[in-house]
Amino acid sequence: MSLLIVGLDVTIVNVALPSIRADFHASVSELQWTIDAYTLVLASLLMVSGSTADRLGRVRVFQVGLTIFTLGSLLCSVAPSTGVLIGARMLQAVGGSMLNPVAMSIIRNTFDDPRERAQAIGVWGGVVGISLALGPVIGGALVGISWRAIFLVNIPVGLLAIALTARYVPESRAARARRVDPVGQVLVVVMLASLVYAIIEGPDKGWTSPTIVGLFVVSAAALCGLIFYEPKRREPLIELRFFRSAPFAGATIIAVCAFAAMAGFLFLNTLYLQEVRGYSALHAGLLTLPMAGMAMIFGPVSGRVVGTVGPRIPLLIGGVGIGLSAVLLATIEPDTAIAHLLLAYFVFGIGFGFINTPITNTAVSGMPADQAGVAAAVASTSRMVGQSLGVAVVGAVTSAAAGASLHTSFAQASHTAWWILAGCGAVIVGLGLLTTGAWARGTAARTADQLMGTGVAA
Repeated sequence: MSLLIVGLDVTIVNVALPSIRADFHASVSELQWTIDAYTLVLASLLMVSGSTADRLGRVRVFQVGLTIFTLGSLLCSVAPSTGVLIGARMLQAVGGSMLNPVAMSIIRNTFDDPRERAQAIGVWGGVVGISLALGPVIGGALVGISWRAIFLVNIPVGLLAIALTARYVPESRAARARRVDPVGQVLVVVMLASLVYAIIEGPDKGWTSPTIVGLFVVSAAALCGLIFYEPKRREPLIELRFFRSAPFAGATIIAVCAFAAMAGFLFLNTLYLQEVRGYSALHAGLLTLPMAGMAMIFGPVSGRVVGTVGPRIPLLIGGVGIGLSAVLLATIEPDTAIAHLLLAYFVFGIGFGFINTPITNTAVSGMPADQAGVAAAVASTSRMVGQSLGVAVVGAVTSAAAGASLHTSFAQASHTAWWILAGCGAVIVGLGLLTTGAWARGTAARTADQLMGTGVAA
């Protein structure tokens, strides 16, 4: 249910972007911030939320997250301006950061058998498809009343999830509490915030302006600070030694690429269907149902395949599906045939449905049980970073090409952005081949031995 409300929130808000734009006379960059303010805060806090749940108790942190997310949804529904809406979205994200990695940590500690765990993660990942399927339809219907109603739908789901958690989910925590890493947390926030801000505001302020260049420098400096500082801590916010495992590092990069493609797909497609083709929010939502339906069907299928033969086949299918769909959409015009669009939506849904489970399973399998929250948070952080960068990059590229008029030039202006998303699919295929062979498995085994030997798993 936590994944459902977070997934619904992403899909529904995308459907509502044209209505928010009309109500507040918002610019493209403000629409980008409506999405990225949420994903950016979420990505920044997932690591600390995962380790906090391991330390204080997963159910306790999970319920606090549900409460904050529900309150943030209420504030979004009454926002009087774009600025307030963006602020309320950030509050939502604070709560959301306590949900998915903690839920995954609970699954990791409940299912000890690797095959059962992969299948459970497949079911969990299938909820992504359910939220994608419900989001456009529910969102389209609610936007017909008011875009504010899209946030109200989270409130009953959140309250029910709080009650069910109290009734059914057993409390668990790591055997040994991890220390807080405030310096690492600040460096993560600075790195991500400055990078995303620079990408979103670059087209308006100019890529060579002192502000934008300075932000890129700050982001790079924060990254260097993390690389230098974190290994010196006994219990770092980000355990960089995890990345010595090729499967783990590959899954992290694949997560960034896959969710950048998904977020870019939703952002571009929503504006194309409503702003260019003039469809209502409900009509646009119904057109994207093939994508959501395929993701819902093939998420659990991917879990079974991973549990039986490993992650390589699902990763290759996922990368090919995402890349091929983006190629099909890289030639769209205002009058492109609906059959052409539907084919691309079907293919994207199949690819995305296959990609989620191998990412998550690789992230948490083989890691020490008491580090499950941190490992799951790395995977979730990668997803959110991907979503933030996806919206920021495709929005910046398309906005720069389209100029002031979305209606007349958006389709042509989006072509470069679609090719970028096709490149994400190609990267997934390459890494899927590279990180699932004998060499990659060897690096994973050596990394596990090193972590055990240095006390990380103690």
